[in-house]
Amino acid sequence: MSGDLRDVGEVIELAGALYEDDEDAVAVLDGYRARLREPLRLAVAGIVKAGKSTLLNALIGERIAPTDAGECTRVVTWYRHAPRASVTFHLHGGEQVDQPVRRESGRLVLDMGGYRAEDVARIEVTWPSESLRSTVLIDTPGIASLTEANSARSTDFLLPERTPSAADAIIYLLRHVHAEDVRFLEAFRDTAAGASETVNAVAVLSRADEIGSGRIDSLLSAAKIAERYKRDGELRALALDVIPLAGLLAEAGRTLRESEFIALRELAGLERRARDRLLVSADRFTRATNDTSLSVSVRRALLARFGLFGLRLGAALIRGGARTSSELAQRMVEQSGLVPLQRFVAEQFRARAVALKARAVLQGVQALLDDIPRAGTDDVRGAIERLTSRSHDLRELSLLAELRTRPPRVSADDLALAERLIGGAGTALPVRLGLHPAAGRDEQRAVIAAMLTHWRALAESPLSDRQTVGLCRLVVRSVEGMASEVGSASVDGAAGADVVLTSGPAQGAR
Repeated sequence: MSGDLRDVGEVIELAGALYEDDEDAVAVLDGYRARLREPLRLAVAGIVKAGKSTLLNALIGERIAPTDAGECTRVVTWYRHAPRASVTFHLHGGEQVDQPVRRESGRLVLDMGGYRAEDVARIEVTWPSESLRSTVLIDTPGIASLTEANSARSTDFLLPERTPSAADAIIYLLRHVHAEDVRFLEAFRDTAAGASETVNAVAVLSRADEIGSGRIDSLLSAAKIAERYKRDGELRALALDVIPLAGLLAEAGRTLRESEFIALRELAGLERRARDRLLVSADRFTRATNDTSLSVSVRRALLARFGLFGLRLGAALIRGGARTSSELAQRMVEQSGLVPLQRFVAEQFRARAVALKARAVLQGVQALLDDIPRAGTDDVRGAIERLTSRSHDLRELSLLAELRTRPPRVSADDLALAERLIGGAGTALPVRLGLHPAAGRDEQRAVIAAMLTHWRALAESPLSDRQTVGLCRLVVRSVEGMASEVGSASVDGAAGADVVLTSGPAQGAR
């Protein structure tokens, strides 16, 4: 599969020639063409009050996603990069309505302009943010909302019955693992975009600071819970990873203002007992007091922006040496858990964007052929089958999902090793090999040679069943691809010559 998705585009053109007299089919195929040209589409989903919009603001680095419970939060909203800001309502029926761009106190105000959520199919916001150049972010209404229509908007968008999900990947926010979370992730895995689609979901243990009641060490407790979910819980078969995040802290760090830094610096400079009295609870912090010169209104605004955990941590970071707003913002972001999530998105989703888009579009075309059969569809089906069978990226994604849902009968160590070698921990070559990023070619070649020996021997063992042999052969092909990258002599003859790794192991986060 070529890096620019030309092969997938050719499949769309073949299908287009068959359905050129069907206006609806042409529109569907046009949508797939547009999807191939776009950056990765990353949706943020979760139950009500999970912190979706707060996370979006942290990822974008500006407060443009509304975080209150207004009418606009009931509509699927797309955030794209553009040279200038704009807000467009796409109404049911196709009409587009431009809305004014208005900011208040640093926040974008999305005014519904008299429209109801039921009138609007989606809202599209364009913004000149560097963070949106490589990713289209999609905010969705809360799952399991008290209003059934709100939940339906998210499920209809993310879990369509006969077409691929409009999202290439998903960040799913949860506070604890509830039955609704598991049901949604199971449905997302098994949508028409491909059974067992584990490879494009990551779970985020949001509001992680609340797990420890706002204590400074709350994220350490959250990290332990996330690790348990990842290793032992139901989420292992439904998401690639579970990452703890203090979303409010991440948003505040990414959008910190100088006036807020000055206020936090005053808190940090208070005598310890006075500071402890103020920060013992949210109620005490916003009560009239002589312990600080900060007004009640200022303290209420600080509490809304940072939460009690963020206020405690911010004061501690300033006392620990953060002397400017820039230094404090950077340390807040580092402490929030946002950096590991950003790294995960880069290494697992954006690095696999070609394969994720290809699989969704090919399966969408396949669904179209099934729904509207006509003469000539066998040629298109054949093209899809040939492209899928020779794309090692797609086969790695399928195997990665299989290892999480239907693991073969191999040792736990071999299972973990196979998952890492096919990109389960990241697609960069050192990550796949379990080496330090600065590891030299000789060290890489030595590990590659050992891996080829091990997996070839396991494939040839008379004790290996058919599923295990299939696993071994695909892992061997992945390792042969790495051997080709480093010029290893471990590949027999031209065994690795036909290896196609579009987002291959030599690529890291972009």
